[in-house]
Amino acid sequence: MLLHDTGLIYGRYLRQSLRSRFALLFGVLMPLLYLLFFGPLLTDLPLGGRGSSWQVLVPGLLLQLGLFGASFAGFSIIIENGQGVVERMRVTPVSRLALLLGRVLRDATVFGFQAVLLVLAALVMGLRAPLPGVLIGFAFVALLTVSLASLSYALAMKVRTPQEFGPTINALTMPSMLLSGLMLPMTLGPAWLDVLSHLMPFRYLVDAVRDAYVGSYATAHMLHGTLVAVAFTALAVTVGTRVFRTAGA
Repeated sequence: MLLHDTGLIYGRYLRQSLRSRFALLFGVLMPLLYLLFFGPLLTDLPLGGRGSSWQVLVPGLLLQLGLFGASFAGFSIIIENGQGVVERMRVTPVSRLALLLGRVLRDATVFGFQAVLLVLAALVMGLRAPLPGVLIGFAFVALLTVSLASLSYALAMKVRTPQEFGPTINALTMPSMLLSGLMLPMTLGPAWLDVLSHLMPFRYLVDAVRDAYVGSYATAHMLHGTLVAVAFTALAVTVGTRVFRTAGA
């Protein structure tokens, strides 16, 4: 029942996304600009043995793609709420978990596709990374997308208006990007900033993917990143499902 319901919701929203091909490609534009204009600046920068500049930058851009894209996913549900679509779905026998999972799995598919485009562009520009490491990076992007999209939809069900939603998301995503070391390893900064960044869960995901891109899989960074990603995803899906069950009740 859950798989069937999730498949129905997933198919509905994936078809919507496929009809918006421009939006699908535009979502990867910002990371590509970072890749094109920021990547060459790192070529001669000492990176503390973390690999080439591309092996440092590309994992950060992949997670940036998930961070910003999934965090703003809730905008769509605000529109649907205003049109009564969500309420009509909630009175059907469809599982509340499926209402959430169908949406976030669509988001994971879309951002996974954009992540592939980003990596292909990086390969053309000089990225060299082992295939298992690249696939691990895609897995982390998927987990990050599912978790942040779940929380984004939960927030959108509560705030109701874009005027409340947008500033709230901006206030959360910008510190997350700056303190996670998406652009550069936090170890290059002052000690106090490096310590502060360890309070940010995304820091562990970034370090894990960077290890994967240099072929280091059995590391503390990989262990910590995997545990944080799985735990954060489970928590976010639980919160999102609870909001879908109770909102408007």
